[in-house]
Amino acid sequence: MRRKLAVHKFGGTSLGDAERILRAASLLAAASRTESVVAVASAMGGVTDTLLGAAHDAERGRLAQAKRAVEALRERHATAASEIARATGGDVSFDGKPLAELTTALSGVALLRERTPRVTDLIASFGERLSAPLLAAALSAKGTPAQAVDARTLLVTDEKHGAATCERKRSDPRVRRKLLPLVEQGVVPVVTGFIARSPQGETTTLGRSGSDTTAALLGAALGAARVVIWTDVDGVLSADPRIVPDARLLTKVSYREAAEMTYFGAKVLHFPAVLPAIAAGIPLVIKNSFAAGRPGTTISARGEAGKGVRAVTAVPGMCLISLDGKGMMGIPGIAARVFGTTARLGVSVVMFSQASSEQNIALLVPEADRRRTVEALEHEFRFERLTGAIDGVAARSPIAIVAAVGDGMRGTVGIASKVFDAVARAGVNVEVIAQGSSECNISFAVEEKDRVAAVRALHAALSAG
Repeated sequence: MRRKLAVHKFGGTSLGDAERILRAASLLAAASRTESVVAVASAMGGVTDTLLGAAHDAERGRLAQAKRAVEALRERHATAASEIARATGGDVSFDGKPLAELTTALSGVALLRERTPRVTDLIASFGERLSAPLLAAALSAKGTPAQAVDARTLLVTDEKHGAATCERKRSDPRVRRKLLPLVEQGVVPVVTGFIARSPQGETTTLGRSGSDTTAALLGAALGAARVVIWTDVDGVLSADPRIVPDARLLTKVSYREAAEMTYFGAKVLHFPAVLPAIAAGIPLVIKNSFAAGRPGTTISARGEAGKGVRAVTAVPGMCLISLDGKGMMGIPGIAARVFGTTARLGVSVVMFSQASSEQNIALLVPEADRRRTVEALEHEFRFERLTGAIDGVAARSPIAIVAAVGDGMRGTVGIASKVFDAVARAGVNVEVIAQGSSECNISFAVEEKDRVAAVRALHAALSAG
């Protein structure tokens, strides 16, 4: 019987130097003894930022400075290869050929004084192209056969450089044709995260948390039993530990809970990146590569049984924009016009609330979008303002959104009362409230100065049961 397959993705902090690469190789070797393994490698920590900084320097004609960054990358990766070889006694060497291509790309940018999205993606791709061979070499040197695989031979995307979308119908067969024979031979494929290619063969990148996206895509294509995200934290916590030092590890979280937590500020997982795995019903496991023995968090269709709030999250840096007016009552289409306006601007409405009297509409948007959103809404409702149907468009900041999340909240009597009693006892005034029909999230807006107090009070209340 074919063994179950798992995709293991390592982030940049888990591959930051030779010691960490060797630790990742040991984790992969251990996993390969009980399951078939496909690995995904991010760039070494900080490398992508260095590459983009070099591209910025080249665009401004500072080619010598950009080339110094390339040499620093060469030295860092060569040193890592040398230390891996010394630690394992294996034949591990650094192939610097990709850096010649990088230097050529930077020289072209410096010559034209122009950096297109296409060239930016090419330059950003070198971090993973340098790290994946190192991880594969370390794994092989430890006695587990491994082979670096360039994801551009697997994943085909659209042409939206910087945040490309994978074309699954073209990519999934390529993934299976390339990786399954390696797996069946007992070889661990180490795939470059973050990068792919367009139909024309140009390098593309998958956007924020692109290596997570790569892992999810591979997991979905291969029918993996799980996707493991190795990072530098223990998993999903019940609150931000910088605000709540006694935040608890949540060992089981549902997809729905994870979606709500990440939308409202949890940083462990970039939820859109792992949607392919979730659509396929593949569990996601968040583990700490520096403390592999800890249980981590498993995100799957069903979370932990029990009632009540499981986590408290918060999003700072918001602006509260409101439309008020007695003339709004009974007039259809007001909310649609508000959303139409923000959609045309490309502004994300993080939270929305409308009074039952229809005399007030409130929306929360990022503070960076405050001015243009207010101006656009004032223009959209200029005639209603002239007739007095709408009093005006008001904006206040800084505002934060606090959210209480838990599948067990559904149908549980008294949850809302418990949430707002806790906040009231902390002396925090609630500006706007919203609760979705799923009933697994209650979110509300407070002044930024009250964010920490609100999170701590709410977490203490839920911890007390």
